[in-house]
Amino acid sequence: MTAEWSLREADLPVLARPAPLPAVLPGAAFVDPDSAEAVRAHLDNVVPALDSLRSQSGRLAAWGVELAQRLLRGQRLLAAGNGGSAAEAQHLTAELVGRFDGERVPFSAISLHAESSAMTAIANDYGYDDVFARQVRAHGRSGDVLMLLSTSGKSPNLLRAAEAASRLNITTWALTGKGPNPLSDACDEAVMIDALNANAQEGHLIALHAVCRAFDLEVGRRGSADPLALTNLGVQNQGLQKRGGVA
Repeated sequence: MTAEWSLREADLPVLARPAPLPAVLPGAAFVDPDSAEAVRAHLDNVVPALDSLRSQSGRLAAWGVELAQRLLRGQRLLAAGNGGSAAEAQHLTAELVGRFDGERVPFSAISLHAESSAMTAIANDYGYDDVFARQVRAHGRSGDVLMLLSTSGKSPNLLRAAEAASRLNITTWALTGKGPNPLSDACDEAVMIDALNANAQEGHLIALHAVCRAFDLEVGRRGSADPLALTNLGVQNQGLQKRGGVA
């Protein structure tokens, strides 16, 4: 027997047996008071985030309508964030390239942080503060929209992205936590959620779904008024794919 293997065969059946479950599972009759209070406090703190969003519902609706009009004209949405905000930004682009909850044509939307090879190359060669700005310069065109998400509103790489977009006539929207903050000031428009950071981030997903709701409504209106526009958009998307070498 080697030095690394010190267990006796008699010990193995004991190790293989699962640990016994508690007599009462958590969530049934058993409640740890401190944990329960922490959960209740967290859920209570969602309410201020929702109230903050409700007070800005007009702006969210306007974003959805404007985004639909621009993307129907062939413009593109770029989105970026860090950490959890990156996940939320990617959620938005997935809703546009895929669908929200109704069938429609796909739209061009790119999450800049999802391009891992470009991200790491730019970070390695130019520094992490430029990972989004350089991609904005590469992908962005006049009339596009750049959506930037940050609970703090202070991320240097997002601030540089907003600066790069302004030079290219790209409209910038910020979705942040409490404001005003540097990112809300740097962007053309902002929705600032007055809540704790964790709850503000939860509010971001609700805000994005609200934008998608208005977006789909406007796409439906435009499509029923001018179905040829949607057909032309689909043909345009197919043409871009062929020119890009996509089968």
